[in-house]
Amino acid sequence: MSVGGLGKILGWGVVFVPLSVLLLVRAGGLDGGTPLAVPVVLFPYAAVLSVLVLVLVLAVRALRSRPVIVVAALLAAAHVALLVPRFVPDRQHIPSGAAELRVVTLNTHVGKADAEAVVRLVRSERIDVLAVQELPSAGVTALAKAGLGKVLPYRELHPENDSSLYSRLPLTHGGPLKADTAWPQTTARVTVGGRTVRLVAVHTYYPLGDAARWGRDMTALTEVARADGSDTVFLGDFNASLDHARMRTLLTSGGLTDSHAELGHGWARTWPVGKSPIPPLVQLDHVLHGSGLAALSVTERTVPGTDHRAVVARLALR
Repeated sequence: MSVGGLGKILGWGVVFVPLSVLLLVRAGGLDGGTPLAVPVVLFPYAAVLSVLVLVLVLAVRALRSRPVIVVAALLAAAHVALLVPRFVPDRQHIPSGAAELRVVTLNTHVGKADAEAVVRLVRSERIDVLAVQELPSAGVTALAKAGLGKVLPYRELHPENDSSLYSRLPLTHGGPLKADTAWPQTTARVTVGGRTVRLVAVHTYYPLGDAARWGRDMTALTEVARADGSDTVFLGDFNASLDHARMRTLLTSGGLTDSHAELGHGWARTWPVGKSPIPPLVQLDHVLHGSGLAALSVTERTVPGTDHRAVVARLALR
């Protein structure tokens, strides 16, 4: 083999090997509770890269060879196949006049989120339930001074436990969730259209800090979701994307649906914010719901002061 031929093989190896490894991890669900949970969050970018590589190979004559084209095509097809489902909206049957629940989740970045901006968001979106994470006592005070209590008078506050709930509707059965998570998750119930909906304000540990601990958090949430009924909403900072195996298990085994994927919004990005010139890269924040509800709309909103975007969802009971 010539030096030039060896150089080409090594060059393509630099491109194809990382793409192949990440594809294997994603397809095989090998990231669960392991450090591989960190790079797998970049899978959508790998999919885009695989398509660009295929286009480049087909467009540049000097790069064309049957083996290279075959490998590039297979990698691109496999990557795209794993992403396509989240871009296809679900078929929904929502009864006419169905009761609605408007929710928003926001990681306040240890209370640094602009409290007045949070209240404006709640007012403009006519929010029924606000779930907050990383909200210390000082953040609770700031939101109170900004007038949050005037629009969301009911509260299940646990600043010592990280997450809290605010609501326009009366909250019942509130308190820390009984689950083996690093930080207690706050839960409560609201009555909407004559039905009781279970709310869980989620904030899991983060894979970069301790992937095994994060994996146990996700497993614990799955067990809770599996035991709950269909009228359930889990919303918050999961520190997970749809490419994490533990998140997919939470959805399938827990009987939950991701609002973004349900509506075909397959590549939302909520973190990091405020790291100019870097835009938000990945989605860590989600609104998940049981089969008794359906998402009518979902969007992201930027709130000054925090490194997460808020996720706003309008849900219908069916």
